[in-house]
Amino acid sequence: MALRLLEIILPEQYGGQVSELLIQNEVNDHWFTCGCDSKVIIKIILQAEKTELIMDALERKYGHLEGFRLVLLPLEASFPAPHAIEKKAEENQENNEKEKVPARVSRQELYNEIFFNSKLNRNFLIMVLLSTIVAAVGLQRDNVAIIIGAMVIAPLLGPNVALSLATTLGDRDLGINAVKTNIAGLLLSFVTAIGLGLMLTVNPSGVEISSRTLVGYGDIVLALASGIAGALAYTSGTVSTLIGVMVAVALVPPLVTSGLLLGSGHLEKSLNALLLVGINMICINIAGVVTFLLQGIRPMSWWEADKAKKATRKAIIIWSVLLLILFVLIYVKAV
Repeated sequence: MALRLLEIILPEQYGGQVSELLIQNEVNDHWFTCGCDSKVIIKIILQAEKTELIMDALERKYGHLEGFRLVLLPLEASFPAPHAIEKKAEENQENNEKEKVPARVSRQELYNEIFFNSKLNRNFLIMVLLSTIVAAVGLQRDNVAIIIGAMVIAPLLGPNVALSLATTLGDRDLGINAVKTNIAGLLLSFVTAIGLGLMLTVNPSGVEISSRTLVGYGDIVLALASGIAGALAYTSGTVSTLIGVMVAVALVPPLVTSGLLLGSGHLEKSLNALLLVGINMICINIAGVVTFLLQGIRPMSWWEADKAKKATRKAIIIWSVLLLILFVLIYVKAV
């Protein structure tokens, strides 16, 4: 896994203690720089999967100090090359199971990435609006290339993954933020699609539209697999692979399909497309929560972990019941 540069800022009298802590955790590639206002800055080069262990230890010991700060940065290159770290990385790959070191980015890095991808702001709404228009054009023209473009633009995967992380950590604020962003994005896309459906002549027999009104058990399997892939992409730090996940478990095209069909008076087909949206959302969240749990994503303190465990249990039950209801609906429609 990639390397990270961790910077620690704290009162200078604690510098020696930090050095001992790092040596105890076999982090030898670190150095001190002069700070100001009686503070010291310690820079560390370490493996991405080891950052959570170090950051948690530092936060527990020095988090109460005024002026204490941790800054984590991706390390693009280092010269001379940190040979000791590279050699240790190979050893750790063999000993990860014994040492129980998760092969993923830190909880802090994961949280930061997901939080900013789920914020409700003007750019998010503009992206949703643009993806809705692009998807509507692609569906009307029966052009799969244009629809894929809408899938890649659409930012709706972010708030759903954020909701999974919030459930796993028992983070109420992140959960509320994710729900608000999700609702705003879904409503904006759906209402815009209904408006376009009222203005356009929609052909419900078109290949791209009709394919999103035929819902089967395979769609559930696809959504679960894609949800797991999306969560793994975040935890492994390879967010570029999310483009493929967006295409596989896209929310905007079936949502736009439903809106277009509803606006043009095709109620039953519109509900079928909306059923696909529900399947994708529920599966993304179930898969995300399970994947984060298996990856060892936990709050730092035991009392937060207990609260998160209860929240996770409730969420999995709710999502599972909803998924079971969708199973029944699919069965009823098939009979």
